[in-house]
Amino acid sequence: MTEPLRILLLEDSPTDAELNERVLRKAGIKFDPLRVDTLSSFVAALDTFRPDIILADYHLPGFDGLQALAIAREKTPRTPYIFVSGAMGEELAVDSIKQGAIDYILKDRLTRLPIAVQHALEEKKAEQQRFEVEEKFRKITESAQDAIIMMGPDQRISFWNAAAERIFGYTIAEALGQELHILVTPAPAHAKFTQAFPHFQATGEGPLIGKVTEVNALRKGGEEFPVELSISATQLNGQWHTISIVRDITARKQAEIALNHANRALATLSAVNRSLVRATNEDELLQAICQAIVQQRGYQLAWVGYAQHDKNKSIKIMAYASNDGGYPDTMQPTWVEDESGMGPSGRVIRSGTTQLCQSIIDDPHCQPWCDDARKRGYASSIALPLPNENRTAWGVLMVYSKEVNAFSPNEVDLLEEMAGDLVFGVRMLRMRQERDSALVKNQEQMVQLQDSLEDTVRAIATIVEMRDPYTAGHQAKVADLAAAIARQMGLPDEQAHSIHLAGTVHDLGKVKIPAEILSKPGRITDLEFGLIKVHPQAGFDILQGIRFPWPIAQMVLQHHERLDGSGYPQGLKGDAILLEARILSVADVVEAISAHRPYRPGLGIEVALAEITKQRGIYYDPQVVDACLALFREQHYSL
Repeated sequence: MTEPLRILLLEDSPTDAELNERVLRKAGIKFDPLRVDTLSSFVAALDTFRPDIILADYHLPGFDGLQALAIAREKTPRTPYIFVSGAMGEELAVDSIKQGAIDYILKDRLTRLPIAVQHALEEKKAEQQRFEVEEKFRKITESAQDAIIMMGPDQRISFWNAAAERIFGYTIAEALGQELHILVTPAPAHAKFTQAFPHFQATGEGPLIGKVTEVNALRKGGEEFPVELSISATQLNGQWHTISIVRDITARKQAEIALNHANRALATLSAVNRSLVRATNEDELLQAICQAIVQQRGYQLAWVGYAQHDKNKSIKIMAYASNDGGYPDTMQPTWVEDESGMGPSGRVIRSGTTQLCQSIIDDPHCQPWCDDARKRGYASSIALPLPNENRTAWGVLMVYSKEVNAFSPNEVDLLEEMAGDLVFGVRMLRMRQERDSALVKNQEQMVQLQDSLEDTVRAIATIVEMRDPYTAGHQAKVADLAAAIARQMGLPDEQAHSIHLAGTVHDLGKVKIPAEILSKPGRITDLEFGLIKVHPQAGFDILQGIRFPWPIAQMVLQHHERLDGSGYPQGLKGDAILLEARILSVADVVEAISAHRPYRPGLGIEVALAEITKQRGIYYDPQVVDACLALFREQHYSL
């Protein structure tokens, strides 16, 4: 069962407070009220009563509602605050909204109070959902090992995670608001950035967008260092932003330089490096490394094993390659501390150091496998550790040669570097997989945020239909028909979706029209029709403060405009009317004529289609009318 709302009434008049309560209860809102009339009791109630919403008079003995608002914003910033006052000028009302009030209601218009309360609570719920999504996003970005940086359309940094602090040396406070290219890129790159940015602002495209590149960056102390940079573009509120994922690859670059210097003349290491570059997953990488080794310099067998922590302390063979086409089946490597685990691979796992066997037949540790090794031509071997950051070996790379004493000290060094490259490749592939998973989760959360916003709008849409049972479902039917017309016209799915959303709330402004007019069974008077004509503007006023990716508020404002300028509220003509609004107007008329109304029965779809045909090009856009007729005549669409 839903808990009653806790409503804190800051009101020095018990009578006025009782009126507020009566209006809310009449609207079916369940709540527990608490009235206070002093500043000290108000502050105490914020801590002890913990209100869900605050209804405050402006003029109070010894203080005013703005003082109380400031205290409430500081102590409970997410609690909606609505002024309910007897006299509040427009300037004062606007100022109160700027300072954090959700709404203001004049005491002689208390009928608006339930709607304002419901709206405020819905906004609070949506804000809480946004907060939770943002908190999840923050946790993901803060746990990332790569720097995640967001740049706004003003070229300034708007997001800077903990990894960015660590990599670049700037705190979040130091980085936010700074120009990104000035802060972290070397001076020679500034001109290219400045030249490319206007094109990015206009199109969201650029030479580095959607690519993974390696560039030089600057630390706080001015030191240049190499990074792997991945930039994507995202559009927020009609403006392009960038999200950059930056990986410090200093260690990798140093390893590559050392490897190239040491292994320049060795085909084995060259082949291994090619395998590292081409591999897209861990299994592929391990198999490619083994294959590259046995193709060079007479190595007969190579295999990679991972230490298992089972009861037998076995070593699981992850990949292998052999020049004789097979693998010695008698080998069952283990790192247990007994005779069976005394082979080179077992000693590597336990010690974390390279184990060299220059003559298998003479090494007592290899006796269990000596006969099989000799048959296959394995004369010597080297076991190379695959260590983690603390040098503990989690795996082993075994290489066998057909020659005794095949591994010189220099070759051992080179092979140890090769094993290090393998570890690096595995680590990078795992990090890349984790990064990709994090990006997918982030995208899913953004979609959830958008869905939450649209769900809120749909909830608002039910307000009108709850007050007017004769038009229940009207908005939904108009939304469906308008979206179908848009698709029939070949408009993009995104645009059709925006039209559907606008259709869902196109009559939202009717909340300002008395219910008795909406449900009046007889003909309405000119005065009553004048009141009804206010609803597009009222809907616009409600929706304009919500940030949609589309002009939803304008669509609602214009859905009663007509091509010849005879519509309302602005009397717009022709192309001055949004295409989306022109589509909504046709869908609205068709549904309204065909459906039942308080003052007449439904006239049917044929009458509705005849009306839009008659007014085609006069009131209604010809292309929209044609698409609507095609839906019903050819596609057999039904309301």
